[in-house]
Amino acid sequence: MEATRSKAASPHPPELAARRKRAGSQAGRKIRKHWQFYLLVFLPLLYIVIFKYVPMFGVIIAFKEYNVVQGILGSPWAGLKYFKQLFDTPFFWQYFKNTLEISLYGMAIGFPAPIILALALNEIRNGLFKKSVQMITYAPYFISTVVIVSILIVNLSPNVGLLSNIFRSLGMEPIDFMGKAGYFKTIYVLSDVWQFTGYGAIIYIAALSGVNPDLYEAAKVDGASRFQKIVHIDLPSLVPVIVIMLILNLGQIMGLGFEKIYLMQNPLNLNTSEVISTYVYKIGLLGANFSFSAAIGLFNSVINFVLLILVNFIAKKISSNSLW
Repeated sequence: MEATRSKAASPHPPELAARRKRAGSQAGRKIRKHWQFYLLVFLPLLYIVIFKYVPMFGVIIAFKEYNVVQGILGSPWAGLKYFKQLFDTPFFWQYFKNTLEISLYGMAIGFPAPIILALALNEIRNGLFKKSVQMITYAPYFISTVVIVSILIVNLSPNVGLLSNIFRSLGMEPIDFMGKAGYFKTIYVLSDVWQFTGYGAIIYIAALSGVNPDLYEAAKVDGASRFQKIVHIDLPSLVPVIVIMLILNLGQIMGLGFEKIYLMQNPLNLNTSEVISTYVYKIGLLGANFSFSAAIGLFNSVINFVLLILVNFIAKKISSNSLW
């Protein structure tokens, strides 16, 4: 009896075909009506497909004895040979540790810096001063990495550097900051904070601009101080953005930038400055060991992917904010 009712209630194949046809025509009309928006979405989507997904085919190099002459498909399979070689390499774990330490150090210092700057700028009432500070803090983002490293090397030089001249004027001996391995991580992180804090604060400033002004008025009537307004109004408004940015940053924690670290390296600080990305470059391109470097890169990407999934899961459990 119930089976007969379910069959009678379910639409016949012609009806299903008609519904699908109507849904397709509606989707077509929607696309034709708003074609400009779909075009804006199509261009970055095309970029992602071409430059992010298509190159994934090259991952199989990590499982092959890659030979340039034979090509990717013609090279013989090596299985997990290069992954075993990776885990047996004594220096790899030191480079892995350096990568993790610099990334976590950068997260601890660099992640809250844009939030603090955005909160401070939001409290400034003088429009000209606020715009000036925002422009000054945002400007370093447009300086190229090569110029940034050149500024660091010149100013931290023990002979002609600004800090060295200050030390001499105070009767102190100059310090070769770039030549001491212990200073490398701090120099890298603090220079990143100087360069990217102003740019990173933009998204938080935009989020603060959407806060309902009535909340500030109500807090003012209740006698709340500026600090109390920040704690009870601004920070709760920023929580969704902070969670999303934290997930994205933790998902890239092993993807430490190559260019700046490589340019800052020298034989004296190599013990703490060698990271996975520079190691892959030296092994893969300079050493022409493409399969081994691909195995290292794949291992690094898998760690980032697992961290992204894990952090997103934790954020979803703790709060209602997550990437998906």
